[in-house]
Amino acid sequence: MPRHFLTGAELSADELRALLVRAEELKRAPRSSRALEGRSVALIFEKPSTRTRISFEVGIDELGGHAVVLRSDELQLSRGEALRDTALVLSRHVAAIGVRTGPDEVLDELAQHSAVPVINMLTALHHPCQALADLLTLREACGELAGLRVAYVGDGNNVARSLANLGALAGMHVAVASPGGYALEDGLPATRAASGSVTLHSDPREAVEGAVAVYTDVWVSMGDEQTAQHRRAALADYQVDDALLDLAEEGAFAMHDLPAHPGEEISEQVLYGSRQRIWDQAENRRHAQKALLELLVGDA
Repeated sequence: MPRHFLTGAELSADELRALLVRAEELKRAPRSSRALEGRSVALIFEKPSTRTRISFEVGIDELGGHAVVLRSDELQLSRGEALRDTALVLSRHVAAIGVRTGPDEVLDELAQHSAVPVINMLTALHHPCQALADLLTLREACGELAGLRVAYVGDGNNVARSLANLGALAGMHVAVASPGGYALEDGLPATRAASGSVTLHSDPREAVEGAVAVYTDVWVSMGDEQTAQHRRAALADYQVDDALLDLAEEGAFAMHDLPAHPGEEISEQVLYGSRQRIWDQAENRRHAQKALLELLVGDA
């Protein structure tokens, strides 16, 4: 049976730590692994992408493989072909399948019928590849993750959920601050044997107290455009700026998965200033995903 990566909960704490250590090695020597030599990986994009597409394509090349990039309008899925049939066909040609889509049910059905690993490149509920890059960035900045406090401020979306779940698995304490109607649901974390914790807050100032990093994401995500005005009004007090960073741990830095809208969820001064590691996060997508591909394809 193939090993999939759909939410991040598929990893144990030890596997997560080993994956991050391996990502650090691959970052130091980008072409040291030939794990995908002579093999292809299908990347299905039903949502627009910059960082995900670039980081996966370049990373697969560095591992010696070939990325087969497929947009939804290029597949027979757009004409009603079953997800099961798509999974069965792709499994005969590629070593793994990455999917960037909306409904998690699409990903789940593909994984159910695929004979090769399926990787979540983004769904409505989860963004675990982004969380791997986030944890790698935090390791680079702070060393071991266990015991660190990280605050997430803003919409309790897929990015917040994956950060909370994988952060708790790594032993971190993740504080998520959101206004009413935008909070993460109760019951986090969902990962196995998480040694960290997740706390939910309404006051961003309370959440950032003692945090080594303050994370945010856009207020209006893909698919939220019809409620954009309401969202901006509800989240107006949740901007990450210098004043909020001043309330966190000394030396705390901002994080953002991008794309960013300076002046909304983050100030321009923070986004382009010295108190952030946002561009490190963007690069670290590639290194973390390479370590993930090594793990999944090696287990296949």
